[in-house]
Amino acid sequence: MQPAATAPSTRLYFLDWVRILAFFLLIVYHVGMYYVTWDWHVKSPHAGDAIEFAMTLSSPWRLALLFLVAGVASRLMLAKSAAAPFALRRSWRLLLPLAFGMLVIVPPQAFCEVIEKFAFSGSYGEFLHLYLHNYRGFATGPGHLVMPTWNHLWFVAYLWVYSMLLAGLYALGGRHWARWSHGAGGLLTGWRLLVLPAALLAVIRLTLLSGFPVTHALFDDWFNHAVYFSMFLFGAVVATEAGVWQSMDRLRFYALGMALAVWALFKVYASLPDELVPAATMAWLLPLQRLVYALGQWTAMVAACGFAHRHLNFDSAKREYLAEAVFPVYIVHQTLIVVMAHYLKPVRLSAGVEGVVLVVLTLCGSFAVVEGVRRVGVLRPLFGLGRVRREERLDAGRVASVRMVES
Repeated sequence: MQPAATAPSTRLYFLDWVRILAFFLLIVYHVGMYYVTWDWHVKSPHAGDAIEFAMTLSSPWRLALLFLVAGVASRLMLAKSAAAPFALRRSWRLLLPLAFGMLVIVPPQAFCEVIEKFAFSGSYGEFLHLYLHNYRGFATGPGHLVMPTWNHLWFVAYLWVYSMLLAGLYALGGRHWARWSHGAGGLLTGWRLLVLPAALLAVIRLTLLSGFPVTHALFDDWFNHAVYFSMFLFGAVVATEAGVWQSMDRLRFYALGMALAVWALFKVYASLPDELVPAATMAWLLPLQRLVYALGQWTAMVAACGFAHRHLNFDSAKREYLAEAVFPVYIVHQTLIVVMAHYLKPVRLSAGVEGVVLVVLTLCGSFAVVEGVRRVGVLRPLFGLGRVRREERLDAGRVASVRMVES
């Protein structure tokens, strides 16, 4: 099936910037996970609830927004390619880094985790043998630590599944996508852009969350799939509708205000003492909380896209570099955080200083990896980078020649 002829050829630069900023926000968020009371791979001796209010500013919407942006990018790729080549290309760019990540990048995280949680005293080589042989002896209550694991790379696995589903939908109904997009663009105007997607997220939250808690394990994570795939599909459907992005631009301040109001209300709700709220009240308060949460989740995404459309809708050499670098940064960042956090404990830095150190070193280490990987052809696909085009190699050669002459 050929792609719809009406799809635009231009790139939505503001969504590149949204993706870049969201991934860098993820670095700060994962450093924060070391210091909060929520379960994570390693924990700081300073862990407490002091920064949890700030963490909840982005946790409801950040990943859903990344899937929305990925849906847009996938639709624009399908505008230039049939479904089968798209599926093959996405499989190569996602499954190879996922496999490499699970075998090479993620194991150091699990090694630090078993040292801290299970007092493992063996060498890394001994641990790696257990890791690769599906060892189930690291038990946590009724469950156990799953190995091998993808840890933070679950996002890559989910993105591959959604990309394959989209390719199938496009192969079956590619000629209808333009009509579907125009229909969605006509519907999602004014208040409906703020309310209708939020209502969908609310229905998902009300019907699935209690029965299918978050696992990131792919096969039993139905609540997450409903949220993330719906946002991925939303991005694919509205990708070519300039009016939707312009509406987000116009509504950005309203959306931001609603998102912040929901965050404040949610903070109050989460802080309610048990003795203050009777059980009968909680019975109807929980569904209301889920409705409001979904509204805040969606309006935050609208605000992010709207402000980016207004202020970041431009191209530059920095955007081009960062758009390529952000995926390798994502692949390595959490391993750097976990390993450095674990081995910095004996230094006994204060929590504030240590947090800044972890963010700075993670950024520097991640970009050091990017600079090394992007120059070695055999490493590029392992980190999700495509081949260097012949014109780019020639340009790099000309620049190097000019510098040699000038020196």
